[in-house]
Amino acid sequence: MNSVTFPAGIILEWLNRTHRRRDFQSGESLVDDWLVTKASQHQEKRLSVTQVLVDSRNQRVVGFYTLATGQVDFAELPDDIARRLPHRQLPVAVLAWLGVDRNHQSQSLGRRLLSQALRDCHEAGKTFPFVAVILDCLNDSVKAFYLRWDFAEMPGKSYRLYLSGQRLEEMMRRET
Repeated sequence: MNSVTFPAGIILEWLNRTHRRRDFQSGESLVDDWLVTKASQHQEKRLSVTQVLVDSRNQRVVGFYTLATGQVDFAELPDDIARRLPHRQLPVAVLAWLGVDRNHQSQSLGRRLLSQALRDCHEAGKTFPFVAVILDCLNDSVKAFYLRWDFAEMPGKSYRLYLSGQRLEEMMRRET
């Protein structure tokens, strides 16, 4: 499967200590704080992985996403996913964080990062299957962004969204 292309001079890499993160400002303090203070720690502890878009000239992070795995209880899932599944904790992929620096917003980097994150989930799902990709939104504008990508609300949790594994598979088939 092809990876997403990014503008010249912007490279997607696994987060490492050489990347300049301190100046990253997305406009969402929780997103910024995650990248600066917790992303490396969680990656080192194998709790999540973070990919960063880096300006190749100065190693400054201009965008990122963090993926993890998790579980949700069968009862929390919408009927379209839960149908015919065991009544227990079920595996999910978690899009934990995604952010783009203010100076690089309006360049489709958020869309490209999400596309690559979903491709990564799809590829991982071939080895470690999951029933959905889930994420939690910080606000209405973030929610609107993900709804345009066919994410839907989890029952009773308007800021927790999901994309079924089946829907992800359909999206990836269309792109190949």
